[in-house]
Amino acid sequence: MIKIILLIILSLPLTIIILHTIIRLIRFFYKFPMPQFLANIIDNPLRRKIQPPKETGLRHGIKSGMNVLEVGPGNGRYTVEAAKIVGPNGRITTIDIENKMIERVIKRMETENIANINAEVANVYKLPYQDCSFDLIYMIAVFNEIPEQEKALTEFHRVLKPNGLLVFSELFMDPDYPLSKTLIKKVQSFPFKLKEKIGNFFYYTLKFEKI
Repeated sequence: MIKIILLIILSLPLTIIILHTIIRLIRFFYKFPMPQFLANIIDNPLRRKIQPPKETGLRHGIKSGMNVLEVGPGNGRYTVEAAKIVGPNGRITTIDIENKMIERVIKRMETENIANINAEVANVYKLPYQDCSFDLIYMIAVFNEIPEQEKALTEFHRVLKPNGLLVFSELFMDPDYPLSKTLIKKVQSFPFKLKEKIGNFFYYTLKFEKI
């Protein structure tokens, strides 16, 4: 019995690696938004330890009074912390293509009594905002879920203010994790320049400036 238990324990890391590899292969060929029922699974204690919500907002360069666009809020934990940073004179607009995901964010806003968030269903290929609307756009482990990234980058550039920031944070544990050099090359093929890279191979943040 003890041998069987030990065998199960020892085989767990290998099983996780195999599953992660299979999921990465599927996601490489078929890009689609994260299903809303996975939001709370992805928002787990391990992730919050590696990527603390408040510190992540500060790491992204979010400051008091900013008008910020978040793409892909999950269950809204990072959204709420970003809203606290921008304060009453700032605003967070958060968008997702799934209505149920936005409903999760609205519920968290109501629970935590946060008023400076606009949570909306929107498509990154045709953002419903005027040119030069935002000081900063950020996304956390989201960009590689977008099938037509060129269209999205075009729209991000349009709605950012001059010298506005486009920020990506990526975690190695995410099935859609891109290498930083791959992401840099893709983004800089548009009128963006890399302003700062923070972190390491397993967890990095890239900050690009609109040019």
